[in-house]
Amino acid sequence: MAWPLDFDARFASEGCPMCRPERAQETEHGIRVLAGRYADAYLCRRGPSGATWWSSGHRGHVAEPTDLSAEEAAGYFAEVLAVSDAVRRHFGARKVNDETLGTTAPHLHTHVTARYAEGDVNPGAPLPKDRDVTLEETRLRADAAALGRLLRPEGR
Repeated sequence: MAWPLDFDARFASEGCPMCRPERAQETEHGIRVLAGRYADAYLCRRGPSGATWWSSGHRGHVAEPTDLSAEEAAGYFAEVLAVSDAVRRHFGARKVNDETLGTTAPHLHTHVTARYAEGDVNPGAPLPKDRDVTLEETRLRADAAALGRLLRPEGR
């Protein structure tokens, strides 16, 4: 495997797939459940089997968390933690993994993954990367609505 040929351009925000002028309520990847000041969070349509997969992405193009001001970093990670808490509460997760990534899409984003006591595909260890599943549409929409309610100030 090699770095994508256009990685440096995407790192600098040229053609970044996560930089959209509009922050859509729904995309091909998921349904937005948080439109925060610093991040938007989406319940993903597809993710690892035995987990619930979220992505919270910074609203402006930033490739590294170290590029954020202290205020932006505090705000971004506070919103990520709110998503983590909502995921844990709604899904009854035994553990929630928060991974700040950006190797494939060099745009600051954090994957929030719920892990379970029962039915986890790889209990007590990292999730295998080759076991993604697509969530059933009715469940996806019901879970997105419930999580959106938990993420409102009165739901926290």
